[in-house]
Formats: sequence, C-alpha cells, structure tokens
Amino acid sequence: MRHGKKVNHLGRTAPHRKALMANMASSLIIHKRITTTVAKAKALRTYVEPLITKGKDATTHNQRTVFAYLKDKDAVKELFNVVGGKVATRQGGYTRILKLGNRMGDNAEMAFIELVDFNEHFAGFGEDKKDAKKTRRGRSKATGEKTETTKTAKTTVVTPVVEDAVVEETIISEAPAVENAETVVVETAENTAVENNEESAETAAESEEAKPE
Repeated sequence: MRHGKKVNHLGRTAPHRKALMANMASSLIIHKRITTTVAKAKALRTYVEPLITKGKDATTHNQRTVFAYLKDKDAVKELFNVVGGKVATRQGGYTRILKLGNRMGDNAEMAFIELVDFNEHFAGFGEDKKDAKKTRRGRSKATGEKTETTKTAKTTVVTPVVEDAVVEETIISEAPAVENAETVVVETAENTAVENNEESAETAAESEEAKPE
C-alpha cells in the first residue's frame, strides 16, 4: 500500500537521492532547462522551488542554507544574482514540466523541466496577467444581462393577455351590429307578412266579384 508516501525515493538510498537532487537542481539553475524522466522532474520541482524562493532575498543566512542543499558555488551565485531578480515578482510556480514522449529502450516517460521566466519562445511570455483577471464588475454585468433576459421573458408572457383583451374589445364592439341585423331581419319578415295578407285580401275580393249573380 502507498499510505503516507509523499516522497518518491526513485529507487535510491537517501544519500544517493540527495546527491541526485542537488546535481539536477544545480544544472537547472545554471542551464535553465534540463531533460530527464517525468518522475525525476516532479521530484526535482518540489526540491528546487523552495530554494528559488530563498534566492529572492540575498541574505547571508539564505545563501548558506541554499549552499547546504546545492553544494555548488556557481549555482548559488547564479541563483542569487540572476534567477532571484528575474522571478522576484512571481509568487511560486517557477518551473514548467512538458512531456516529450517515451524513451527508446526502457520506454520511460521523458520530459524537460525549465524555469518559466527564462523561456522567451513560449507562447504568452512576458504578458501581464493582471489585466486578464476577472473582477466583480464583470460578474455584475453578467447578472444584469440575466435580469434583462428575465424581464424580456416576463414581457413575452404578458403579451398574449393583451391580445386577448383586444379580441374581447372587438367582439364587444361588433355585438351591436349583430343585434341591428336581427332587428332588420324581423322588420323585413313583418313587412312580407303584411304584403302577403294584403295580396290574399285582394284575391278574395276579385273572386267574389267574379261569381255570377
């Protein structure tokens, strides 16, 4: 089981591993980029980044502490004179690991580890990330857009009711016309009945006149 195993020993004894990490850290500080396996690169990152943080403050105590880890005067000088000033504004994350594929022979995963502030060919090098940060004002705009959309949704829901009201008004306005039409029909029916009665009376009188005496 792997319970509580935070440190990868890399299949080496403690003195061998310390010497390996010191040599790789010195090479990274001097050359700014080295190629190694992924496991060693991840172990080196946790080893060298605290040393780079100490390199920002060039005190005698920090220089002696770093030399106790690196055991290389040239690497210590490079760290405090060059690297420390370059990464002075960066709050951690000084290294970058990029995988390169598998190695021929033992098929080990390979990668190179480099110092972020020294790769001028990497996309986005030197850009100010403060402008890219999101602020609460942007979030308020987003919420304002949401409220506008909800308002429009509410108006769309209300519009059918307005149309129904218009339809009802038109129906009410048309109702008197229908009543007038009914009265006209009744009047015409009465007129026709009167005319028919008059015609029947005339025909009856003519028939009486036509009878012999």
